[in-house]
Amino acid sequence: MNKKLSWLRRTGIAEGISFLLLLGIAMPLKYVLKQPMAVTIVGWAHGILFVAFLFLAWEVKTDRNKSGKWFALAFLASILPAGTFFFDKKLKEEETVSSTQSD
Repeated sequence: MNKKLSWLRRTGIAEGISFLLLLGIAMPLKYVLKQPMAVTIVGWAHGILFVAFLFLAWEVKTDRNKSGKWFALAFLASILPAGTFFFDKKLKEEETVSSTQSD
């Protein structure tokens, strides 16, 4: 079960980075410098990571019997810029507790 949590954390960090790149670099390139290709590339990557993050969050929710509120928080984190970074702190605590219990 820790493997899915670890994958969720990694995907969340990647999703957060891709979101910030999309908002901070790709969108200004598109609308200020008229270079839409950055949004196409970063947008696709971000979309895939967004879906993967939600899929993994659902898997962790199911495996660990998390509440709907926990999943709603994961979803909220995924739609707020840098939200997954804050959510990662919570996940890291859970991962630490989980690994100490399995020892």
